[in-house]
Amino acid sequence: KPDCSGMLPAMPARALFPTLVYEARLPPAGWRTFNQRLLHECLQTREDDVAGQRWSATRYPGGYTSYGSLCRMHTLSPTFAALERKLRRHVRAYARALELDLEGRELAMTDCWINIMPRLVVHSLHLHPLSTISGTYYVQTPRGAPGIKFEDPRLDRYMAAPPRKPDCRPEHQPWVTVPATAGKLVLFESWLRHEVPPNPVEAERVSISFNYGWF
Repeated sequence: KPDCSGMLPAMPARALFPTLVYEARLPPAGWRTFNQRLLHECLQTREDDVAGQRWSATRYPGGYTSYGSLCRMHTLSPTFAALERKLRRHVRAYARALELDLEGRELAMTDCWINIMPRLVVHSLHLHPLSTISGTYYVQTPRGAPGIKFEDPRLDRYMAAPPRKPDCRPEHQPWVTVPATAGKLVLFESWLRHEVPPNPVEAERVSISFNYGWF
């Protein structure tokens, strides 16, 4: 019931089991030059990586990924190693926000690979098994390129649940898309399912994905 002021009391509800997604940008000074270096290496790697071309032809039709061939780019390229150093403090900040107990072990980058999405290429719904924290760094994102779309991890348990209102808050929506912007980093826990819808534009969307494991 409303109180004497006519206002309803605060609803006695609290949020449990939140899903945290981390978004940040690299330091503003020099990121464009750094991205140009990354872009050059990504495109050159696609040209040289015959094994990756074959892998992508059957598992990533129309696009290119080094996931099945050169999946530890941070150990192969000084530029990608520099990216890992830039990402490290963000991963640590995200782990603190998650309140992970990492005593006695270290979160370390285990995988790092290239994704190039020309027009109409799609990255279907998946997660990253055997990893702790995963993420994507955006190198080139033409206007209109799709973002990364996250699925509510409870979706398969919505028994007899009515649909959400169209204007409900993002944390109540079954799907949330985080826009892709060059120079931006997105981190998430590796069990969180996600996808990238088809790229509707002619220009290529280029990103670098990675995993961190707890050893």
